[in-house]
Amino acid sequence: MPTTVPATLRTLAVFETFAREQRELSNSEVARLIGLPESSTSDLLHTLHEAGFLLRTLRSRRFYPTRRLLDLAQQAAARDPIVTFAAEAIAMLSERTGETALCGRPDGHRVQVVAIQEGSHVLRYMLRPGDRLALHASALGKALLALMPAEERRRLLQSRPLRALGPQTITDPEALERAVAEIAARGWSWVSGEAGEGVAGIAIAGLVGGEPVAISLGGPVSRLEANRERYLAALEEARPLLFGP
Repeated sequence: MPTTVPATLRTLAVFETFAREQRELSNSEVARLIGLPESSTSDLLHTLHEAGFLLRTLRSRRFYPTRRLLDLAQQAAARDPIVTFAAEAIAMLSERTGETALCGRPDGHRVQVVAIQEGSHVLRYMLRPGDRLALHASALGKALLALMPAEERRRLLQSRPLRALGPQTITDPEALERAVAEIAARGWSWVSGEAGEGVAGIAIAGLVGGEPVAISLGGPVSRLEANRERYLAALEEARPLLFGP
């Protein structure tokens, strides 16, 4: 069973403190701000300085981060980490269910499809990474809406007309708000005939590295309705692996 490493948390706390304070800090100031003894803080700052992550001024002997951490983060982020996460998550779900699995992130009033794994059925949902779905009429979108604070969600839904995309699309903001509140309470979204006739989807959402992300299974209404409980069970089993406990 993995355990939390206190030294790692202390190191992260040092950089979070510099980001918040936006100034050079002495050893005693860092110790006070992160809640550690000065002796322990001194060893930590010395280690980061020796490794090139902190510089130290010549006269005042105060510390400030170098560009090294930024450079490493930019190199790592050159490939979107959500894409890596999404590819594995949706492959697992698609293999288990045979349905097309999608991962999306919010993009204003829409959902950007980050990754897609086509299902094994002849009749299946077809999209491409980079495609955008309506936030108010897709399983991905409704799951993401349910993550938002109520006031933020209300402002978003009332900021522009909700266009009908299918026979069951909810276009009244108050009715949609009630539907999303129910999704937030139960933890998953279901749409049928909202994004288009004959298309259904089921989705869950959570935070990945602090970013809201949703995962869904999509396909023909008849097949998803017949297998909804099984597909929901697959999503719920994957939830702690995707978003943590």
